[in-house]
Amino acid sequence: MWTFVIIIEGNMKRQREPTTPGEILREEFLVPLGMTQKELAGHIGCDVKVINRIVNGRTSVSAEMALRLGATFRMSPEFWLNAQKAVDLFRAGTRVSDLPSPVLKAS
Repeated sequence: MWTFVIIIEGNMKRQREPTTPGEILREEFLVPLGMTQKELAGHIGCDVKVINRIVNGRTSVSAEMALRLGATFRMSPEFWLNAQKAVDLFRAGTRVSDLPSPVLKAS
């Protein structure tokens, strides 16, 4: 199950941290396909260390990697970038406590 952060009137509603792209990659693709990280790395043309860092949440999915994962699994690269963005925004929201007030009001 994937959870995303909801922003309501500039205040962040805290939920559990969204599922990382690495966890999605591992649980929804690698495990069901019986594919190793090394096999995926070889298929997409990158070092296995890059895949391992993504799977273990030590690095973010880049735009280039999103393109490669999207092509590999017949998905949009936006899926991978949106999953990464949800994690990044959630983590930033836990570090930023004092947001500025809006300068304009919606009409």
